Amino acid sequence: MDLRAPPAERANLDNLSSLMIPTAAGRSVPLSQIAKPSCNVEYAVIWERNRQPTVTVRADTLGGAQGIEVTNAIDARLTSLRAQMPLGYRIEVGGAVENNVKAQSSINAEMPVMLFVVFTLLMIQLQSFSRTFMVLLTAPLGLIGVAPALLLFDKPFGFVAMLGSIAMLGIIMRNSVILMDQIDRDIREGARPVPGIIGATVRRFRPITLTAAAAVLALIPLVQDAFFGPLAVALMGGITLATGLTLFFLPALYAAWFRVPAEAPEPRMQLLAEGHAN
Repeated sequence: MDLRAPPAERANLDNLSSLMIPTAAGRSVPLSQIAKPSCNVEYAVIWERNRQPTVTVRADTLGGAQGIEVTNAIDARLTSLRAQMPLGYRIEVGGAVENNVKAQSSINAEMPVMLFVVFTLLMIQLQSFSRTFMVLLTAPLGLIGVAPALLLFDKPFGFVAMLGSIAMLGIIMRNSVILMDQIDRDIREGARPVPGIIGATVRRFRPITLTAAAAVLALIPLVQDAFFGPLAVALMGGITLATGLTLFFLPALYAAWFRVPAEAPEPRMQLLAEGHAN
């Protein structure tokens, strides 16, 4: 059974002090004898973050502006306000920028392990420090195409684009391993170094470019996606430019690394190259 005071008494806060409170002895005493009621204004809900009272400010961007760029611009203008804030108050950046920093930190923590595994697998396959380092040197070529592609499509280089760039490095190194293996195989079979390098590059030109084109075309549907768009653009730009650069850079690097003497290519190699060109 619930008992309530009359509405007139419930609406008057002045009567709160005279409210009768039952005791353990079966008697009732006024509330003013055991407590001192007071009326104050307090927040109905106190939002906390990491057990700290927090005021969160959110906003949307307009005109195609990137959220990370807008956040960094606002954060730079809050330097003077931070200097004037009392002790115990601070302004921190959260949201997508904070999540992006956490994600990149997790990738950076695992990067040494990834490099060690990649280097070990290349050594097992190529069985040569020189050839392994040459393959690793071709991997950064894709970054030359990532930046222009992101600028062209107005995509941010965030966590998703970084994942695409890491995946792109593996594709580039795979093409380099295929091309280098073909060069070594031709030279072992008796071809002279210069004709062997040229012939292997010509023979592997079509398979490498076709596989790269297939990968790039498959990523087109993801370009307009809000989440996977930066990943697709980074992969498309990096694979496209790196494929072309690898076909010129790796043969030249191979010849320079092993000091291959310059010589005219064999007629058979010239005819083969002309046949592919036609």
